[in-house]
Amino acid sequence: MANEVRTVFFDKKLKIEAYCFQGIMQKFPNHFHDYYVLGFIEKGKRYLLCRNQEYITNAGDVIIFNPRDAHTCEQVDGKTLDYRSLNIPEDVMRQAVCEITGKEYLPRFAQTVLYRSELAPSLRELHLMISEGDSDFKKEELFLFLIEQLLQEYSDTVPEHCPQEPTTELRMVCEYLESNYSHPITLDQLSELTKISKYHLLRSFTKQNGISPYRYLETIRIGNAKKLLEQGIPPMEVAFHTGFSSQSHFSNFFKKMIGLTPKQYMKIFEPLTESVLPASSEITK
Repeated sequence: MANEVRTVFFDKKLKIEAYCFQGIMQKFPNHFHDYYVLGFIEKGKRYLLCRNQEYITNAGDVIIFNPRDAHTCEQVDGKTLDYRSLNIPEDVMRQAVCEITGKEYLPRFAQTVLYRSELAPSLRELHLMISEGDSDFKKEELFLFLIEQLLQEYSDTVPEHCPQEPTTELRMVCEYLESNYSHPITLDQLSELTKISKYHLLRSFTKQNGISPYRYLETIRIGNAKKLLEQGIPPMEVAFHTGFSSQSHFSNFFKKMIGLTPKQYMKIFEPLTESVLPASSEITK
C-alpha cells in the first residue's frame, strides 16, 4: 500500500505502547494480547469478532480488549483504516487501579466496542502527547483520569455473568502450552496429557477460550518473542527461542499478528539519546 504508515512509540514514564496505523488494509487473524488495548478508529469501517460477538466499527468508535480477549478483524468497505491504540500491560493497569481505588485488582471491561464514544478525544490527546514527548505530569494526569472513567462506566469488577471456569483439563492445556511454547508440540501430546480425544479437546478448548489450541500457542510465542526483542535479542535468535521453525516463518507471522516486522518492533526499544522522549518506530511503504 503506497501511503501506508505504521508508527509505534514506547513511553518510558507510563510504560505503555502507542500504535498509529494509517492507510492499512491488513486483516488480523484470531489472536489475543496479554495486555489491555484501548483503541479508536479515526477512519475506515472494520469488521470485528471478539468473544464470539460480531461488530462493525466506524470512525469515532472506541475498542477495548481485555488481556486474553480473542479477536479478529478486517476491513469491510474497501477503504483503508486509520487507527490508534494504547497497549497497557497488566502491572501498569493494576498500579493505576490501585492509585484510583486504593485496591489492587485487574478490571475486566464488559463492552468491547463503545460506539461514537466521548472517550475518543481523550484517547487521541493522550496518544499525541506520547508521540510528541509531552511532559510526564500532564500525560500521567490524563492517563489516570481516562482509566478512572473507564473503571466507573465500563468495568465489571464482579461481573454478573462470569465466564465459565475452565475445567482442570483445559487449564492443564493452557499451562502446558505456556510452559513449553519453545518446543514442538503436537495435538497428540495434548490429548495424552488430558486423556481427552483430539476432536473433543479442540472443540472444548476453542469454545472456552475463543481461540484454538494452536492459535493460542502461536499467540503465546509472539508474546514471548516481543519480550526478547525488547531486550535487543536478534530476530534469528528470538525465532529459535520461541519455537518457530524458521526466521522467515517467525518474521511473517509476527507482522501478521503485530503489524510490524520483528526488526521494526525491536527498533522502538533502542537506547535513546534523550530519556525525556518516547522511543518510536515509523515505517512508510
